Amino acid sequence: MKKQKLTANLIIDYLKAHPGISSKEIYDNTSAGLVSYVTLQRMLADLVKKDFLNFKGSGKGTKYEVSEAYQIIHEIDPQEYFKKEIDDRIIRSSYNLDLIKKTLNKIDLFTPEELEKLNSLQEIYKNKTAQLTEAEYKRELERLAIDLSWKSSQIEGNTYSLLETERLLKDKETAAGKTKDEAVMLLNHKDAIDFIVSDQEYVKPLLLRAIEDIHSILVKELGVERNIRKRTVGISGTNYRPLDNEFQIKEAMEEMCSLVNLKENVFEKALLILLLISYIQPFNDGNKRTARIISNAILMVNQYCPISFRTVDSVEYKKAMLIFYEQNNISAVKKIFIGQFEFAVNTYF
Repeated sequence: MKKQKLTANLIIDYLKAHPGISSKEIYDNTSAGLVSYVTLQRMLADLVKKDFLNFKGSGKGTKYEVSEAYQIIHEIDPQEYFKKEIDDRIIRSSYNLDLIKKTLNKIDLFTPEELEKLNSLQEIYKNKTAQLTEAEYKRELERLAIDLSWKSSQIEGNTYSLLETERLLKDKETAAGKTKDEAVMLLNHKDAIDFIVSDQEYVKPLLLRAIEDIHSILVKELGVERNIRKRTVGISGTNYRPLDNEFQIKEAMEEMCSLVNLKENVFEKALLILLLISYIQPFNDGNKRTARIISNAILMVNQYCPISFRTVDSVEYKKAMLIFYEQNNISAVKKIFIGQFEFAVNTYF
C-alpha cells in the first residue's frame, strides 16, 4: 500500500479492508516512516474512545476492527455528500432490518462532549422556567408552538409566513392567496401541540397507538389516509425505498417504540424518534411532521426544553434526513438537533 499522510480516515479505511489486525500490522502498512508507532497507538486509542473501533485481546495480541457504531455516528459533510447526483451515490437502498434491533440499541448516539453541552443547556432551561409564573410559561410555550407549527409546515412546502401563521393560529385569520390545505396543516399542528401539552403522559411509555393518534390530528381534513399504510411510498430525492409490507412496518414501529422506551437518555429518545419515524415512513404522508411533534412530546414529558426548529433551513433539514435514509448516519440530523435545542433554550422561556 502506498503510504500517505496518516489520518483517522486512513486508519479506518485500511481496517475496513483488513479487519481484525494488530496495531503493528496497521503501522507497517500505513504509517512506517511517517509517524512514530506511539503516535499510531495514540490515534487508535482515540478512535476506540470515540466508539469508531472495536478491539479484542490485549498487549501485542490486540486486534482492531471498525465498529458497528462508526457508520452511524461518524461525521458526514452534507455539502460534500450531495456533490454526487442521486444515481451516483452508493447507498443502502432498502430498509435496514438490523438497524434498530442490533445496532442502535448498543451504541451511544451522543459523545460525552455533546451530552455535556446539552445537559448544561437543559440546566439553563430549568433555571429559567423556575423563575416564571404559570401565565408567563404558557405565553412562552404558545410562542414556541406558533414557531414550530410554522417551520414544521414550511419544511413540507407550506408557503405561509411566520406572521401569517401567527394571525391564523391566534385570530383564525387566513392569508390571502393561500390554499385551504395550507391553513388546515398549520391549524392541525397547533392542535397536535395543544394535545401533547394537555396530556404529556400520553407518550409515556411510547406506544404505536399514541403515534397513530397524533398523526391523525396532523392530517385531519387533508385527504391523507390514517394508520399504518398498506401500499408502497417513494421519497423524492433518493433511491432509498422504505418497507412496503403493512405487517413489517407495524413490527418496525413497535421495535422503535421498545428501543425508545428502553433508552435512558432523553436526548437519545427524542433524536431516535426524529430519525426513525421518518426512516420507517409508516404513513402515506405526514411522517416527518409526526416525528417532529412526537420528538417534542418526549422532551416535554420529561420536563426538557421543547424545540421549534425555527432557524432550520428546510433544504438542509431534508438533506440531513436523506443522509440517514441512504447511509444510516445520524451526524447531520444530530447537528441540527443540538443546534435547535440550543436555540430554543436561548430564545424561549
